[in-house]
Amino acid sequence: MKYIFQVRIKEGHTAEEYADAWVRASEIIQQAPGARGTELHRKIGDDKTLIAIASWDSKEQRDAMEGQHNQKVAEIIRSAAPFCEITPLGEFEDPEWVVMPAKN
Repeated sequence: MKYIFQVRIKEGHTAEEYADAWVRASEIIQQAPGARGTELHRKIGDDKTLIAIASWDSKEQRDAMEGQHNQKVAEIIRSAAPFCEITPLGEFEDPEWVVMPAKN
């Protein structure tokens, strides 16, 4: 499953500031059972908007990770709060099929 959210960087701050916090928190979170990786993408033409994608084996494993308070992750998230606004976009199942064009 994928957990996807949008990050808006506040004026006076940069995406790189958030990316630093993202990497530090992700390094800890990705040690949880079922974690399959994270991605952070900058919106084309808008360096203040990012999309974040966390991949998990299942929603249950992600929920279990969220249910276990990690003080270090909480501190990292609090440190990033002053310079960004996070909007969850949702939790999505992995696709049942993926359409890929044939390669010649």
